[in-house]
Amino acid sequence: MNAIDIRKDFPILDQKVNGKDLIYFDTSATSQTPAKVIDAMNDYYREYNSNVHRGVHTLGTKATDGYEQARMKVKNFINAKRYEEIVFTRGTTAAINLVARSFGDMIVGEGDEIVVTEMEHHANIVPWQQLARRTGAELIFIPMEADGTLTLESVETAISERTKIVAITHVSNVLGTINDIRAIAEIAHRNGAYISVDGAQAVPHMSVDVQDLDVDFYAFSGHKMLGPTGIGVLYGKSGLLDKMEPIEYGGDMIDFVDLRESTWTDLPVKFEAGTPMIAEAIGLSAAIDYITEIGPDAILDHEQELVNYAYARMSEVEGIEIYGPKERAGLITFNMEDVHPHDLATALDTEGIAVRAGHHCAQPLMKWLDVSSTARASFYVYNTKEEIDGFIESLKRTKEFFSYEF
Repeated sequence: MNAIDIRKDFPILDQKVNGKDLIYFDTSATSQTPAKVIDAMNDYYREYNSNVHRGVHTLGTKATDGYEQARMKVKNFINAKRYEEIVFTRGTTAAINLVARSFGDMIVGEGDEIVVTEMEHHANIVPWQQLARRTGAELIFIPMEADGTLTLESVETAISERTKIVAITHVSNVLGTINDIRAIAEIAHRNGAYISVDGAQAVPHMSVDVQDLDVDFYAFSGHKMLGPTGIGVLYGKSGLLDKMEPIEYGGDMIDFVDLRESTWTDLPVKFEAGTPMIAEAIGLSAAIDYITEIGPDAILDHEQELVNYAYARMSEVEGIEIYGPKERAGLITFNMEDVHPHDLATALDTEGIAVRAGHHCAQPLMKWLDVSSTARASFYVYNTKEEIDGFIESLKRTKEFFSYEF
């Protein structure tokens, strides 16, 4: 793939920030959006803006077709077995909350265990904390190695016959750790447990086959994979989704409503109460087309080349501490000696470079790292080695500035 040509598809990248060419290294928070996705959403609003599922008129039919075609495209993209296994949500967070509140409440009781890790995003810790509080279950944390990875031996030890759910990220948004989800799923199932995976940092960057991984639930977001904000996906095995109760009620998800009783419609619509994210689904569909055209494997290869290059270049800068394993996804979380991450991010912004600073919605992991916050540079299809070279020079200038004795 040619990142220079790809950059032309992203209007936002053709601008200057503080007088400098924009270098966007914050994709792990939100990716940028290609013109094809913007155009697809604009076409919906300009040409067939209408509600779905309820109308028989031409615009309503076209909108319904676009919305349900997006679901089929997601199904094929992650190789789900059935169309009905794809539930549209507001994002990864909403998807995980749906699993915790509906499925969790159904199978977890007092004395049971929920296995998680300390590398999780808050969206994959807090819902399970609340489930444990509601039910009297216990949270069990898989211990991490010094480099922020997990061993399968530690996973085996953490999961027991009392484990009901294993909730784990596919790729850490801080460390870049890529967890062996297939092996962890096998261990969970062998012990009679279910596995729910936060795939927000994985689906945009690599091929994901939910049948091959044999996960029970898998969640991800559109805005991290070149699509719009406000839409995400929950994949769930149909046999499990069938047994689950909705956690939101209202229009569209019902089959029959009487004065005192109601029944729910079939999968997946029973989990999609109210007017859904129609334009956002159409935008997500266009984003999947764009990613598919480039190829997930080509994207992964490009990111690996970038992150390895950035890791080597950053290691040359004295006073930089990098967190996480050497083999990682396309992001680097780091700190600069004697410079607060927010000061570092502000200094980089004056040179047109966007990085993330803070706890990255992973405060337990910050505590494990023994830091209050970090800076993070994350890469995607539109980034280049030349941008990394500019980033390195800016890091050196920032270090020199903060080392200067006024």
